Amino acid sequence: MFRKILPWVVALAAMTSAFGQAVVTPDAAPSAGDTADLWQFAKAGGVVMIPLGVLSVITLMLIIIYFFTLRRGAIATGRYMTTADALLRKGDYYGLLAVSNRHGEAVARIMRRTLDFLAKNPKATLSEAREIAETEGTRQTAAINQQIVYLADIGTISPMIGLFGTVLGMIKSFHAVALDVSATKPAMLASGVSEALVATAGGLLVGIPAMAAYAFYRGRVQRLIAELEAATTQLLSLLAANFKPGGFRESE
Repeated sequence: MFRKILPWVVALAAMTSAFGQAVVTPDAAPSAGDTADLWQFAKAGGVVMIPLGVLSVITLMLIIIYFFTLRRGAIATGRYMTTADALLRKGDYYGLLAVSNRHGEAVARIMRRTLDFLAKNPKATLSEAREIAETEGTRQTAAINQQIVYLADIGTISPMIGLFGTVLGMIKSFHAVALDVSATKPAMLASGVSEALVATAGGLLVGIPAMAAYAFYRGRVQRLIAELEAATTQLLSLLAANFKPGGFRESE
């Protein structure tokens, strides 16, 4: 499992190292062979590097968390499906409700909501039960989709924060041009331009991996949603085959 996420971690670390070695701190002239480290790189980008640093940590955490949570076991497991199939064929709806309460899969939550509705409304029709299942299925699908949206948000916001840092750096440069002390102009001008470029690079450094991870997990989410629909359809079909109005009762 770790081999699947390793390329993302390695790519992020490589990009960070590349930018850190390519940018020299504007506060002092570099000595021969010396390059700025990651901390100097962050300092060179100005205040916008603080939120970008926070977003980079959040991005890496989300990538790791989604790797373990966005999996088939969170949607439907073979154990639950086999048990649900057997209980539905026997008409043991209360037994299935108890089993669903003990499972955290998305399909179990759908069946739990549907069977709970039937238990509290013995005269409910199959059409009404299907509506409950569809509503809960829509809610579960939206919850799964909402998780990865955070990566897309970070991928959109990060370059904008970098652009804001770019504007601040350019303002600093033009302000240096307007100073009367001409001796300080070249150094201050270079400092502002460096801050602008580093801020832009920092925004892209965070935004590109976030969008790449979003694209990767978006495909996984679509597959999981398809599996959820298939599993729910299978169980609802079994429920319909054994359904009788007012027949929601404990098996003898």
